Amino acid sequence: MTGIYGEILTFPQQSGPDIRLRVFGSHDYSRYETISGFTVIYDHGLGQFCYAMESGEDLVSTGVSLDHSPPEGIVRHLSEPNRTVGNVVERLRRGESAEARSHHTVNRTFGPNQGLLNGRRLSIGTIRGLTILVNFSDVVSTTTAAHVAHMTNGPNYTLNGNASSVRDYFLTVSNGKLDYTNTVVGPYTLSQPRAFYMTQLLVEEALGLAVADGVDLSHFDSQGEGIVDALNILYAGQSVYQGNLWPHNSFLELTHGGVRTNLYLLTGLGRNPNELTIGTFCHENGHLLCRFPDMYDYGSRDDDDQDSAGIGRYCLMGSGNHLDFGRSPAPVCAYLRDLAGWCDNVIDLNTDGNYESIHGDYGTVMKYRSSKPNEYFVVENRTRQGLDRALPASGLAVYHCDIFGSNEYQQGSATRHYQCALLQADGRRDLENDARNQGDSEDLFAQVSGIALTSTTNPHTREWDMRDSGLILADISAPADMMSFTVGATSPTVTATGESMPNLAIPDNLAGGITDAIVIAASGVVERILVKVDIVHTYIGDLLIELSAPSGTRDVLHARQGGSQDDLLTIYDSDQPGELNAMIGQPMQGIWTLHVSDRAGLDTGTLVKWELTIVSTSLDRSADSQIAVSAPVPRGRPVRS
Repeated sequence: MTGIYGEILTFPQQSGPDIRLRVFGSHDYSRYETISGFTVIYDHGLGQFCYAMESGEDLVSTGVSLDHSPPEGIVRHLSEPNRTVGNVVERLRRGESAEARSHHTVNRTFGPNQGLLNGRRLSIGTIRGLTILVNFSDVVSTTTAAHVAHMTNGPNYTLNGNASSVRDYFLTVSNGKLDYTNTVVGPYTLSQPRAFYMTQLLVEEALGLAVADGVDLSHFDSQGEGIVDALNILYAGQSVYQGNLWPHNSFLELTHGGVRTNLYLLTGLGRNPNELTIGTFCHENGHLLCRFPDMYDYGSRDDDDQDSAGIGRYCLMGSGNHLDFGRSPAPVCAYLRDLAGWCDNVIDLNTDGNYESIHGDYGTVMKYRSSKPNEYFVVENRTRQGLDRALPASGLAVYHCDIFGSNEYQQGSATRHYQCALLQADGRRDLENDARNQGDSEDLFAQVSGIALTSTTNPHTREWDMRDSGLILADISAPADMMSFTVGATSPTVTATGESMPNLAIPDNLAGGITDAIVIAASGVVERILVKVDIVHTYIGDLLIELSAPSGTRDVLHARQGGSQDDLLTIYDSDQPGELNAMIGQPMQGIWTLHVSDRAGLDTGTLVKWELTIVSTSLDRSADSQIAVSAPVPRGRPVRS
């Protein structure tokens, strides 16, 4: 189904003008707000959207329509608690058959069938869908069957700025393995106005009109199983993200002439041919034909109130169907293409060496295996061109994959993690953290000299249970048709050191304390760091000692431990639990500062000396700092020749 993440859309009202609202959610459960942030509910008795208020654990209509000011005491951004959301979804499912529930479970972000959804899969072969166009008694589109046939089947289709036809899209991303065409019929006129079908599903009526017009369902049974391959129903007007008109696919068994339906798609046709776009059609058929799960968070259904974006704009099955207003949907990501059986060429990245990734080589998957058969990493070139032309970023994409995961689980823990997580190059995890965005310009790895990813960088390549996967990526070329990169520790371990002997008196009972600096001229990423401190003091329990990296990141070394002991001569080592963790993955080049302060009266002391040792495999060896080259450090697996 199609998810909406705070987008502003236009909604019809039975007893009022169309209104623009901000929308969050999916077909199962959604929430609506005014542009100014007040939560609203469609009041079917009034035929209008009204301000919402809390009533126990539910949100109900106040009966005050949006052409009035909000009632006194109403606050912005109301939402129902998680357990209430679950109850709403369950009510939506009551009355469905067992088979319908199995196809349209509330866990559709999981892939119970080896990463894919259960049900009839038609991801390979020549598939012929039936597309039915319908008008409402009160809403009519000027789009014809010929217009839609061109959009679904046409060669080199680029009308309205679309990247391709639906057929060409799937031929491209499937490596020629899925040839999907549609016979388009209609438009037929439904018996009721549009508002009626927000609460009553229109599929049965639409199919009945097509069959009465002479459509033979046996023509759409490519497998000879008495089952329609694909049923798509497009209704007049823009897609309505409300009730049963919300763009979605689901299971519905209707039998005509001995042939039964299975899965269907329902979405908007647009008001005229200029509004035809392929994005949502491709996304929903990704579910319908290929049984791809959604790669985004449905909201509160995962027992928390933190929204996340899943894979965001970087896959058709995330929110990539919305790119360029649906005209240029993102490709199906390499992880799902591999599950669909579309990748004939599997490149094993578990052998150290130099590799090349070709943009648009949709028949290839580059895979690094972890210690678990269900968990692995995938690398692909997502340079902003071709079907990737509307991506928010350009470069090398690295995915952390687990067929048993779910893109509802943004926690990133051993038991609750994404099925396919994009390792965002900026390390901010915006896609996981409250869905700060659906993707930005710093998500992909563009040109990187030296180490880009290891088990100690941010982001990192550790497995979900935090063991070292052994994957190291380095020397990534600039975004282009072909991007090169290196896998494995191809550089010897290099150690940069610095020393300072300031002999600075530490002011008594003064938070400002003293600061001293060491400059590291070599470049690289911190993989291990050691700090040796020599302080003379008569009560070390008074001391607070902090280290600051050139990036500004700070870490506390000594937080007034030790009580009345004299003097502090010790080494802090990031290999020790709880020490200097914040410094791992930081750029090492620049000014490192040590801050020492005495936080109580009576006792005083002196910072005599301190030393800094940083280990990295990506140093600039021409730098003139004190550098010692040592033997390679084991990376969690043998280095292969």
